[in-house]
Amino acid sequence: MAILCDKNSKVMVQGITGGAGKFHTERMVTYGTNIVGGTSPGKGGQTVCDKPVFDTVYECVEQTGADVSVIFLPARFVKEAAIEAVRAGVKFIVVIPEHIPIHDMLYVREEAVRAGATVIGGNTAGVMTPGEANLGIMPDIAFAPGRVGTVSRSGSITYYVADTLTRSGYGESTCVGLGGDPVLGSTFDEILWKFEQDDKTKAVVMTGEIGGVYEERATDTIRKMKTPVLAMVGGIFAPPGKRMGHAGAIVEGKMGTAKEKLDMLAEAGAHACKTFLDIPETLKKLGV
Repeated sequence: MAILCDKNSKVMVQGITGGAGKFHTERMVTYGTNIVGGTSPGKGGQTVCDKPVFDTVYECVEQTGADVSVIFLPARFVKEAAIEAVRAGVKFIVVIPEHIPIHDMLYVREEAVRAGATVIGGNTAGVMTPGEANLGIMPDIAFAPGRVGTVSRSGSITYYVADTLTRSGYGESTCVGLGGDPVLGSTFDEILWKFEQDDKTKAVVMTGEIGGVYEERATDTIRKMKTPVLAMVGGIFAPPGKRMGHAGAIVEGKMGTAKEKLDMLAEAGAHACKTFLDIPETLKKLGV
């Protein structure tokens, strides 16, 4: 079992005829992801990687049964595209573009919550279920099927954590990139709880970053979890005042610092890791 997507997920690509959409559709198909079609208004009837292109999400869902969407469109079109998918009945949407207007993502999240859909992103590398599905831009070489879930705001850190788990023999159940924009479709606590309900996941590596309060919001969920949570925070060694990373990485005074976040997560029961090499050592101590 995997969270969010697996080999049976029927995946559509919104923006499939664009440069990025076409390139990454080919990568996802090559990996084995079950891409069933895509959308590009005005280009219905064409094909990309032998997959049919439709003018609307509704047509794609109706004719292919698509239940997952990956969006490769300019940021200004994301709101309309994501809401179109939600209203067509798609239950899982991955938003790849970055710098989506804050109000747009607030609107998308509200629509998704109302419909019982899950949105990941924006500014995400995507979601990977090793050996089954690659949704987004993740480099599959770093991943291998296994028993440890990962959730991170940073795509690069996701790759490094996965590579560490792969090389140490643990592998990954599902790897989720929340995204680096200030307002996200899903939060750490929501994804952690999905891992808690997954029998295949024996531990979760959560990697945050400076700025915002998404990590702090996860503390109540971590306290309720039986599945061990390992926590890292990017920027733990950054000098004070250093500007870093994503649009959401904004520190105000002491609030949002890496040390504050890691201390709060540890107090909630997470196992603090300061380096990637701490991860397999901690998993070994936990008997995972």
